[in-house]
Amino acid sequence: MWMWVYEISIATDNRTLNVDSTAMTLPMSDPTAWATAMNNLGMAPLGIAGQPILPDFDPALGMMTGIPPITPMMPGLGIVPPPIPPDMPVVKEIIHCKSCTLFPPNPNLPPPATRERPPGCKTVFVGGLPENGTEQIIVEVFEQCGEIIAIRKSKKNFCHIRFAEEYMVDKALYLSGYRIRLGSSTDKKDTGRLHVDFAQARDDLYEWECKQRMLAREERHRRRMEEERLRPPSPPPVVHYSDHECSIVAEKLKDDSKFSEAVQTLLTWIERGEVNRRSANNFYSMIQSANSHVRRLVNEKAAHEKDMEEAKEKFKQALSGILIQFEQIVAVYHSASKQKAWDHFTKAQRKNISVWCKQAEEIRNIHNDELMGIRREEEMEMSDDEIEETTETKETEESVSQAEALKEENDSLRWQLDAYRNEVELLKQEQGKAHREDDPNKEQQLKLLQQALQGMQQHLLKVQEEYKRKEAELEKIKDDKLQVEKMLENLKEKENCASRLCASSQDSDYPLEKTLNSSPIKSEREALLVGIISTFLHVHPFGASIEYICSYLHRLDSKICTSDVECLMSRLQYTFKQEMTGVGASLEKRWKFCGFEGLKLT
Repeated sequence: MWMWVYEISIATDNRTLNVDSTAMTLPMSDPTAWATAMNNLGMAPLGIAGQPILPDFDPALGMMTGIPPITPMMPGLGIVPPPIPPDMPVVKEIIHCKSCTLFPPNPNLPPPATRERPPGCKTVFVGGLPENGTEQIIVEVFEQCGEIIAIRKSKKNFCHIRFAEEYMVDKALYLSGYRIRLGSSTDKKDTGRLHVDFAQARDDLYEWECKQRMLAREERHRRRMEEERLRPPSPPPVVHYSDHECSIVAEKLKDDSKFSEAVQTLLTWIERGEVNRRSANNFYSMIQSANSHVRRLVNEKAAHEKDMEEAKEKFKQALSGILIQFEQIVAVYHSASKQKAWDHFTKAQRKNISVWCKQAEEIRNIHNDELMGIRREEEMEMSDDEIEETTETKETEESVSQAEALKEENDSLRWQLDAYRNEVELLKQEQGKAHREDDPNKEQQLKLLQQALQGMQQHLLKVQEEYKRKEAELEKIKDDKLQVEKMLENLKEKENCASRLCASSQDSDYPLEKTLNSSPIKSEREALLVGIISTFLHVHPFGASIEYICSYLHRLDSKICTSDVECLMSRLQYTFKQEMTGVGASLEKRWKFCGFEGLKLT
């Protein structure tokens, strides 16, 4: 039974596709082929009477829906489609070849599973081939994926295809899931569903390993070239000794710019053993020239140290200026936080002012700690001698305590020894009275007591030796202590002389104030300084260092000298007193105001 179709109309989005004057002659005895043809056109498969051939057909799954029309530029498979973005759904098309047709899989089905890709894979496994499929048909389908090197076909409807490049395998995997039909036949032996997957081949693995080894060799070569490029150049070879070269090196030794090169040459010659009786005078003159640079180097070092000290001083001055400005800024914030001005600001403005004030205070505290750290380091350098004295006194105290402990231990051991002797004598007396010299228990006790007595004597001798050694150390420490006390007395005498010189210099500077020698305050300026310092130290009950006091006074008058202030405060013993605070590395001298206690004493 045959059926003629003259016109087919498909309405899709107000558009009409007309296929006219096309005679499709299909035997209705094969309803599957007719349903396939209708399905390819996106129509519901219907018989002559209008009944559906496939009752479970879903029109939404038609092959024509969403498929762009095939253009004349894409006959058959044509060019393999370019890579599709991952966010775009893949829509596969019908592929027409000379001897076969490929129908895409259902787009709603999951993608076909594949095994893990072997390294350097160029071979694919193709399964599901038609029984009547030939090697020519396989080449026709897969040759447009790339150049085929070899095909190994099996009798069980599968084959292995090896491509020239690795990227061609990805193109071949695109055809996995397609249904293949040879010609227009609907025979089962002429149809099949392709399954394309990665295959593992020894040739692919060998080529991949060779490629990796080549890349590794290139990388090693590149690294070697980079290391050679970055390697510093080798020093030039040192010339051999001769009278001419000796005169050249002697001239270079006198030049400051060529001194390092000439010294290296001289050192190499001496190490080689070029010095002999004939050349000894020449080498001595070159060594003398090298020695003449010692003074230059010492002067250069002194100049650099001076520059460093000046830089430190400039840094301290700049930091002090920055701290003063920070204090002013913080004072502005505090004055703005008072109620008189605070009520006029909005809530956001108050919040900003508070945040700014906290930030400024934190930065000020950090800079202040840094400045105090620098001053502590300087004070530590000045007070190293005092720290050494305190450590020596601690050592003497520890040695005295150890000697006393040894003495007590020695006395206790003597008492125990006397007790053991008394016991031995008592036992001897008892043994003589009882006339039991053959008693084994008494003899055994006597031997044990004698052994204990010998052990105690040996221990006592050791303790006595240790005691003598400690006494010798204690005497040595006492001698050292006497020497340190003498040195301290000398230092105090020097300080007194310095204070007298300061007083005499002040008398020469202020001749009109000599009449006030009866009182420690010699001028109105000193009285003002005493009042300001007393007020400052009254605010700081824990005391302050002389540098901190002078930094405060420098704000009022930059001409105030630290030594003058310290001399003035040392004269007023009932008004100011100096104390040592801290332990070890944090030891610090601080001045405190004691005028209220001194008022009761005077």
